[in-house]
Amino acid sequence: MNKIKIVIALFFIVVGSVTAQKNVKRPNILFAICDDVSYPHTSFAGSKFVNTPSFDRIAREGIYFENCYAGSPGCAPSRSSIVTGRHPWQNEQSGQHGSSWMKKYVPFTDELKNNGYAVGVAGKGVSPFRYALSEKDSLWRKENAAGPYHSKIVYNESNDERFTNKISDKNYFENFKYFMENSKEDKPFFFWYGGHEAHRGYEKDSWKRTNKQLKDVEVPAFFPDNDVIRGDMLDYAVEIEWFDLHLTKMLTYLEEIGELENTVVIVTADNGMPFPRAKANCYDYGVHVPLAIRYPREFSKNKRISQPVGFVELAPTILEIAQVKAENMQPITGKSLLKVLKGKKNLRIEKAVFSGRERHTSARHANMGYPQRSIRKGDYLLIWNMKPERWPAGDAKMFKKGKKEGDLVDNVYADIDGSPSKSFLTKNKNSKKYGYYFDLATDKRPEFEMYNLKEDTACLNNISGTLANKKIENSLKKELLTELKRTNDPRIVGPNKGIFDTYKRYSSMRYFPKQ
Repeated sequence: MNKIKIVIALFFIVVGSVTAQKNVKRPNILFAICDDVSYPHTSFAGSKFVNTPSFDRIAREGIYFENCYAGSPGCAPSRSSIVTGRHPWQNEQSGQHGSSWMKKYVPFTDELKNNGYAVGVAGKGVSPFRYALSEKDSLWRKENAAGPYHSKIVYNESNDERFTNKISDKNYFENFKYFMENSKEDKPFFFWYGGHEAHRGYEKDSWKRTNKQLKDVEVPAFFPDNDVIRGDMLDYAVEIEWFDLHLTKMLTYLEEIGELENTVVIVTADNGMPFPRAKANCYDYGVHVPLAIRYPREFSKNKRISQPVGFVELAPTILEIAQVKAENMQPITGKSLLKVLKGKKNLRIEKAVFSGRERHTSARHANMGYPQRSIRKGDYLLIWNMKPERWPAGDAKMFKKGKKEGDLVDNVYADIDGSPSKSFLTKNKNSKKYGYYFDLATDKRPEFEMYNLKEDTACLNNISGTLANKKIENSLKKELLTELKRTNDPRIVGPNKGIFDTYKRYSSMRYFPKQ
């Protein structure tokens, strides 16, 4: 009789335990990603000219990753890497700027939706990609890979609080609030807050309406130090602060409704700052981005991690946080960081992360790209410029807009975003004082570059090929090649090593004369 009672008691304990586990509320996830921001440009990182109180709070109350590396120095491939957990070169055209998103590359957001999460997006999602316009586009995905859009609420004359007239008119916070009040229902949520800021263009001298000062700007060593560059960087700072302001509103709202402590907050950027020799380059200012993660209920607090992490690790981490399996996705390359976030595991000191790019904008003859692959490990960054005969910033001359022949426009370099900084460099490209900086941004480069980031964050002293660093360089080359082979990079394993240059571009086109 006693045995029967014991068995019955154990049965109810087990059933009660399973029921309790099912009733435990899975965490919400707020994923905030700004556009074109390099790693030094938060006040938490020590910047004197950028003020980011909400990023700082997430970093202070959570975990700050000192060395987070984007999948690419360009937005579309980098965002592709985030939602698939794969390197951009693994995703065919769905990892390339301005091409099409194929159904086969299922993002983690679909897995969350299929497993009880309410999913929404405000602002910039996984783009620029071409999604299906009609049933004729049978191989293309219809919905943005970040999830369903909630971006209809915009600023108007009666409520316009924007810092500048170049900031997006989307009211990110009000769209988030609408999602929470009308779409969330009784589910945990995943919300993608995609700021269009600090993508160009900027309102020139918008910083003058703030309390910012030219003297506070820290000018990277690959730029000339003058008021043109400093002013351009302050306009950039204004846009970063707008992104952070809407994050502040979201965090405050979540606190007010009692959801913040059950929300994992992840804040990052898709690639580096939109300036010459940063964005669209695998240099440190192009791929090294901010990352902070907060969830005091289970994660470490006020912790810094110096070991490198990469964007391929975000998808598996988010899926594990949500207790969701990747049943429909292509095989994920990255590994979850959840045990690291919980303080149950340390990252390996010798850990390596990888980035790469192909075509950025339409910048060369025959719409060719500038293929790069890079590895960051320890203090070193190795970059492989796979087609060193091409111009890294794009061809200098193009045919006039919309023309395929005829008169030429000079000083194009279209992989550099139009800006006062770019204009200054091109205007002074032949001067003794400033020509050096123009050359840094536009000149052809050797096949391999290697930099000691502990001593050279601006990536100016190429130590590739030096006898003193031969052993380290050979080791990095071997590890990079091993990863590219392991992940079936077409540039390495073929059969069509130039396939990335053949994918159709659906964004605007420029036409260049044959070199």
